[in-house]
Amino acid sequence: MTGNNKVTFGGTPVNEIDQQCENKEKNDGIEAIKELGTSVVSNPKGNIHCLTIIGQIEGHIILPPQNKTTKYEHVIPQLVAIEEDMSIDGLLLILNTVGGDVEAGLAIAEMIASMSKPTVSLVLGGGHSIGVPMAVSTDYSFIAPSATMTIHPIRLNGMIVGVPQTYEYFDKMQERVVQFVSKNSTISRDKFRELMLKTGELANDVGTVLFGQEAVKNGLINETGGLEDALKKLYDYIEENRKNNLSAKTERSEIQ
Repeated sequence: MTGNNKVTFGGTPVNEIDQQCENKEKNDGIEAIKELGTSVVSNPKGNIHCLTIIGQIEGHIILPPQNKTTKYEHVIPQLVAIEEDMSIDGLLLILNTVGGDVEAGLAIAEMIASMSKPTVSLVLGGGHSIGVPMAVSTDYSFIAPSATMTIHPIRLNGMIVGVPQTYEYFDKMQERVVQFVSKNSTISRDKFRELMLKTGELANDVGTVLFGQEAVKNGLINETGGLEDALKKLYDYIEENRKNNLSAKTERSEIQ
């Protein structure tokens, strides 16, 4: 095209449409970070979806508006979308949580553990209570040296009926957490229960507080590190995944 001629679509110059689309993508990305605490990082090494678990994990009961929460009804659809989106190569899970609803936390942890795409977690600040299963649900886990993880028995709020069935329910719920953590980390069930029921460390409660290196030493977390370490590990997993997929395609082609 020469002169003052402009390519238009519906009366609007194409370059303006492109700019509008670009602005919308930026605004959508900013809105996703504000509302859901997520973002997608594009890189030649692979596209990473960053998902944050912060504050208190909200389950079936809505928490007061002044509480900083992670809502499981927001996280679960995101995990499905990440798994199905072919443009996303891996998931980076950032945790700074005090814990929260056991059912919701376990549901999120189970979904992450069952994903086919590479996943890496990073505990910053704290990964307490039900945040522990979420931290170990990924393929590899990191914890900042200054971060902590609190392990304690399951608690229930509100009125509790003091009958044997209630205690049996507590024990079954607790066993679900113990089994998941021992299955997805290198800590044994007996050691995890020992830390969970330890007395004398928490005020007015039983349990254990582990700092970064202690969490690694006990087999809960794979390694101490920060953001750079977590990203490097995830990119390594993505590269390995790509090589495996390429090898599988080559083998199928040779068979055909």
